[in-house]
Amino acid sequence: MTVTECDAIVIGAGQPGPGVAGWLAETGKRVVLIETEKVGGTCLNHGCKPTKALRASAAIAHQVRRASEYGVRVGEPHVDFAAAMDRVWSIIDEMRDSLSKWIDSVDNLELIYGTAQLVTDPEGVAHQVMIDDRELRAPEVYLNLGARAAVPPVPGLDSVSYLTEVELLALRELPAHLVIAGGGYIGLEFGQMFRRFGSEVTIIAGGGVAPREDTDVSAIIAEMLAGEGVKIIEGRTERVSPHESGVEVTVDDGTKITGTHLLMATGRRSNSDLLGPDHGIATDERGFFTIDSRFQTSVKGVWALGDVNGHGSFTHTAYQDGQILQDPSRSVEGRVTEYAMFTDPPLGRVGMTVREAQQSGRKVLKAEVPMSSVSRAILEGETTGLMRILVDADSEQILGATILGMHGDDLIQILGLAMQAHVPYPVIRNVLPIHPTMAEFVPSILRSLEPLE
Repeated sequence: MTVTECDAIVIGAGQPGPGVAGWLAETGKRVVLIETEKVGGTCLNHGCKPTKALRASAAIAHQVRRASEYGVRVGEPHVDFAAAMDRVWSIIDEMRDSLSKWIDSVDNLELIYGTAQLVTDPEGVAHQVMIDDRELRAPEVYLNLGARAAVPPVPGLDSVSYLTEVELLALRELPAHLVIAGGGYIGLEFGQMFRRFGSEVTIIAGGGVAPREDTDVSAIIAEMLAGEGVKIIEGRTERVSPHESGVEVTVDDGTKITGTHLLMATGRRSNSDLLGPDHGIATDERGFFTIDSRFQTSVKGVWALGDVNGHGSFTHTAYQDGQILQDPSRSVEGRVTEYAMFTDPPLGRVGMTVREAQQSGRKVLKAEVPMSSVSRAILEGETTGLMRILVDADSEQILGATILGMHGDDLIQILGLAMQAHVPYPVIRNVLPIHPTMAEFVPSILRSLEPLE
């Protein structure tokens, strides 16, 4: 086995990995970047970016069906699913090629493909990474391992060819009937997309629809999807078995659903186990590496970034982990995490829900308006959803916000920025907004705060 001494090893070329590797290399260190399959991680290869490209095609199909509402007469759209997928992968391949070329251009940086096995040195002097017939040694190791689909041990599941998001995005033919196990963000986003492409879609939402959100928000989302023809069953997947049409799923109330394809959208799990049994790094009960505020793990000289550290399961949190690491004055403590569900319209969220605010013991004020009262939403014919802002009556700080509706994924960042910068709500309330925009209602509704019951 060939032994290579280097200054730093970065395992995983997802969001923070390449940037951190490049930063280390630019300081003159000899760096090895290891990637199992493709650079770019989940986001670029089977997450954020390909799904948003596919969502764009689904949104166009939906708008064509609604064209008559706007005085435009067209027929029923014909979706060429293979062509839509070709569009997705032409975009993604170009992005990945660009990233690969950048990595290759960095001096002192070597990219290796393969599965890394890590044996840490408790003294933090010479951590060992085995990959194929090579052994790498370095005093610094940065883990950007990411996460993967968590598939529960449902009886009979191994008897069918089920899909995760990876296999779903590799399809070339549109499923006739897509059955989705899971009512979280992944299941809801894919469910709406494939329904708009023309698939029959059934979502088995064992924990409910968007269960982490307030019940009224979840209800609006469920009603929105049902209005587009998505069938939602609030039950748990009890058994899976082969069927002549593809697959049969039995729900805990005895209901049986048959479909051509089954997507398991039942959460994510840490990739920490892929490092092998001898990495020696402490993890929490879910398998995520425990870290301090500067991403240091329990082993000296080993840092964990991105999904695998359990401090955010989003591309933007992973990417920012790398930015924070490169700036000694910063830490992950106090980070305000905004997130979005990219249904159409999208849901933007930050901070507390109503439920959490009620349980906080604070004196809370609430401002809220339905999208059916927002002038720009009315003009665009996009009146599904609501805007909601929660503030602390004593400190005047924003505690949380929910924006379900057109541009909700962008609008929520106004509130997230205010929370991160500790801007009191009267400052936002007194801003002069542009009319007619969706954003103008952020300061507007802060003039109608009422006590949260």
